[in-house]
Amino acid sequence: MKQARGNVFLAGVGGQGTLLASEVLGEAFLLGGFDVKKSEVHGMAQRGGAVTTHLRFGPKVFSPLIEQGTADLLVAFEKMEALRFAHFLRPGGAAVVNAQEIMPPSVATGRERYPERIEERLAAVTPNLYLIDALAAALALREVRAVNMVMVGAASRLLPLRETCYLEALRARLPERIVEVNAKAFRAGRALMAPHEAGR
Repeated sequence: MKQARGNVFLAGVGGQGTLLASEVLGEAFLLGGFDVKKSEVHGMAQRGGAVTTHLRFGPKVFSPLIEQGTADLLVAFEKMEALRFAHFLRPGGAAVVNAQEIMPPSVATGRERYPERIEERLAAVTPNLYLIDALAAALALREVRAVNMVMVGAASRLLPLRETCYLEALRARLPERIVEVNAKAFRAGRALMAPHEAGR
């Protein structure tokens, strides 16, 4: 979706850093010369509830909200959240999905079951599905909280910005002491996308 305007829908659960990821992405687009509008829904962010962000960029953006069926890119930090919000994708849109499975309270207490065949069901929604193990990449850096920047790095491969915009955004949005590890996580995310791109 390397274009001059677009809609990016981010989805995760509380504690994954979804909102910070959207802040870094928004800052990167501003640094890249785009107008940006963003809208966040926190849900029960502290209790594993869904956390989503609508992010729109272009020469001029008037509304922050992404209508269902119009998102160019879905960035999902957890598999079930990808399935939950897949209907926001436009036909031919792309989804970057973290392979991690986080059991919500309703599943942990036995009231509901975790969905089956998620990857297969997502592939039926879009042929442009990129499933990556962002958690493993973050753990390799010994910083589990960096999953969000791994996801930003992976998503950046499909967005119309120079890598330097993201790195400058990291420096602008994060405390100096954690910029380096998050920059490494960002680059790890970009590297995770390389095999996908080679196969297309």
